[in-house]
Amino acid sequence: MSLTIAVAQPPIVSHDLVTNIATHAAVVRAAGTRVVVFPEMSLTGYELEASTVDISDPRLVPLVEACAASGAVALVGAPIEGPHIAMLAVDGGGVTVAYRKVNLGGDEPAHFVPGPKPAVIEVDGWRLGLAICKDTGVPQHAADTAALGIDAYVAGVAEDRPEVLAERAHRIATTHRVWVAMASFAGPTGGGFTTTAGHSMMVTPTGEVAAVATATPGDLVRATLISSPGGSL
Repeated sequence: MSLTIAVAQPPIVSHDLVTNIATHAAVVRAAGTRVVVFPEMSLTGYELEASTVDISDPRLVPLVEACAASGAVALVGAPIEGPHIAMLAVDGGGVTVAYRKVNLGGDEPAHFVPGPKPAVIEVDGWRLGLAICKDTGVPQHAADTAALGIDAYVAGVAEDRPEVLAERAHRIATTHRVWVAMASFAGPTGGGFTTTAGHSMMVTPTGEVAAVATATPGDLVRATLISSPGGSL
């Protein structure tokens, strides 16, 4: 069995939910994959004071429609009630909160509360463990997520050092023998980021880089995960 995943780094307009939803929808339609992963807080930009996103907000409908038309699941970043930094799962049936960030960093604790625990979603029999930014730098998070039984560790991040992303992806993949998909912000955003790393990537369970984007906003790369769900590469 196989699963196609894209990691996207679209240009984001801070605080402009409508524009960002339209951009996300266009990416989903163009990606041609079953799963599309977006960076941390991708719907609002990495803006710690951004308004929270309600999963029942009708402005999200274009993204739901794009997922329905493409047969895709979009994993998007947003601040939600709590307040939490969250990963939302969007498909043709609507929007759900898939995961709330456990490990907050920088100034985030002044604005958000940590999520309760690791989380997994299942797509076509594949178990995807979810993570957001600093989670990827905390080995215990990957261990706790892997203990739930996963085929891939999927993260949305906002980071300005591509070498950090590469090190974390390789460590998680080889330690837990799982695919790693990281969608990384590219270009400027809030939180003091005048620039971000880009270099969204897919890494195999043996630590090989299957695909890596440039630092350019709008870039996207894809990979096909091939194995038996629940098994090794």
